Amino acid sequence: MPDESKGREAVVPDEPGHGFRPASLDAVNFLLADVRGALGPYLNVFLVTQQHWSQSEVGLVTSLAGWLGLAVQTPIGAAIDSTHRKREAIVLALAVLGAGALCIYLFPNFWPVLIANTLIAVVGDVFGPAVAALTLGLVPQRMLARRMGRNAAFDHAGNVGVAALVGLVSWLFSQQAVFLLVPVFAVLSSIAVLSIPASAIDQRRARGVEAPAGGGSEGGAADGEKVSGMGILVHCRPLLIFGSCALLFHFANAPLLPLVGQKLAAAHPEWATVMMSSCIIAAQLVMLPIAILVGRTADRLGRKPILLIGFAILPLRAVLYTLSDNSAWLIGVQLLDGVGAGIFTALTPLVIADLMRGTGRYNLAFGAGATMQGVGAATSGFVTGVIVDRFGYSAAFLTAGAMALIALAALFLGLPETAPANPAEAGVGPLEEPSLAE
Repeated sequence: MPDESKGREAVVPDEPGHGFRPASLDAVNFLLADVRGALGPYLNVFLVTQQHWSQSEVGLVTSLAGWLGLAVQTPIGAAIDSTHRKREAIVLALAVLGAGALCIYLFPNFWPVLIANTLIAVVGDVFGPAVAALTLGLVPQRMLARRMGRNAAFDHAGNVGVAALVGLVSWLFSQQAVFLLVPVFAVLSSIAVLSIPASAIDQRRARGVEAPAGGGSEGGAADGEKVSGMGILVHCRPLLIFGSCALLFHFANAPLLPLVGQKLAAAHPEWATVMMSSCIIAAQLVMLPIAILVGRTADRLGRKPILLIGFAILPLRAVLYTLSDNSAWLIGVQLLDGVGAGIFTALTPLVIADLMRGTGRYNLAFGAGATMQGVGAATSGFVTGVIVDRFGYSAAFLTAGAMALIALAALFLGLPETAPANPAEAGVGPLEEPSLAE
């Protein structure tokens, strides 16, 4: 009997969670994209074109909210590692996000927008690591690359859907009415999250640590699992390199779409939101098949070659924006964002899972990585606004391109390949390549 029991337990990490339906996780990724997609660059366009804020004011609000949100990014990741209530954490964050969007709709003035945008930035830190943690806890290592790619594909499909819906709502009603979509999608997203059975989630695997020999799947560190200290964030050199590259990538990438949206809005003010939706739809339609392709090839080709392609697209895109102000050209160049950002989005949770395999600190590292990305994005909001006000759009695009080239060089020279040699067997114990965490 003991031997049979051990045999059954040894199979658990290699099977999807009991009662888990992939469609539930598909719906979570699709609807969460809708929740966040109804804000983002639309807020910038709304404040500039309808509320007549200056570029510097918009950049200040964006940067302040971003920096304050960053203060809790890594602690949120650590909290998600520790809690078994990951579904409930997502639902709570959705409630705050819906309330913040409603505040912006009702009171589009400086202080209400600043406070609401800050709260939105804080709770937005929950979604990425929490959904990735649910995925790790529901899906075994041998299926992880494809599942992460599928997550990204449904996320992009949600972005396409909400961009089309935002364009329709803006055309039928107003730009301001767009923010009322957020509470609606927050409710739908909560239903989707709660449709995932809590019992289907392997809580150890969800934080990047395997159950001890002969153990179950619900215990904590006290049950014998080995969890690394928080110093793993500074001792893991590849994680530091990847985080630095992510910072530079987002510094360059984050302002591009809002800048393009503002140029389109200035040329066609009556179609501002519709044209912004066109830019988003164009990129997201490309990201969808890219995500699926990345999920299917990341184990065979490795993570680094695919990442290099994604990083190389960004400086090219930034330079191409300076060549023409034609609306069709700007929207066409935006298609390249589907390749670059699509690759980065699909591979980031997978690379972090590789580096943190067996440490029990996956969500902490995910939060720290998101912090680095947020530092880049938040800083670029203010810097880009100042550059545009003083030197024009072309100078801002070229500055972004230069930062993107630095990111590409750092990735090429510094980051090792992180993919496990045998994905089918990876995750059954500590890191097979200790050097990745040293």
